[in-house]
Amino acid sequence: MSSIEPLTLDVREELRNGGEPLPRIMAAVRELKDRQPLRLLATFEPLPLYAVLGHKGYSHSAKHLGEGDWEVLFSPGAEHGVTASPVNSPSPGDDREEWPAPGTFIDNRGLGPPEPLMRILDTLEHLGPGDVMQAINERDPVFLYPELEARGASIRVDKRDDGVYLLIRRSAA
Repeated sequence: MSSIEPLTLDVREELRNGGEPLPRIMAAVRELKDRQPLRLLATFEPLPLYAVLGHKGYSHSAKHLGEGDWEVLFSPGAEHGVTASPVNSPSPGDDREEWPAPGTFIDNRGLGPPEPLMRILDTLEHLGPGDVMQAINERDPVFLYPELEARGASIRVDKRDDGVYLLIRRSAA
């Protein structure tokens, strides 16, 4: 167990106000001293963040505090850090490859986190192999990308003035 005091970051108010705290969280991670843990307080269990910080070599332990509040301790030195390429960066062949038209549409605008992410992942599970869905979000769903990568899904992202348009294709396998 580490004897270094964790850096505490409370993003609950920002989440309750519809904000996206990922930039603050990642800035806090960059500010950590050698081997210093991060104690995160959030309004939901940040499941996608586990993958994001796991790629950076952090393990986690979570505790439900009640009434939707969570405390997660991210500790450096996970034995198996993984390096991953961003899912939202299509491979060179993606631009030339023709995708089928989306058969499912989800408009997540007006919804607070984590509901857009959960709706997209639930819908993805019900798509057939190779099927495509379109989702529209207000914000760039940065927590979604590692979850899609873990499921073998492909994604195309189009950021517009009226939202972030996502085309997501379920793996053909």
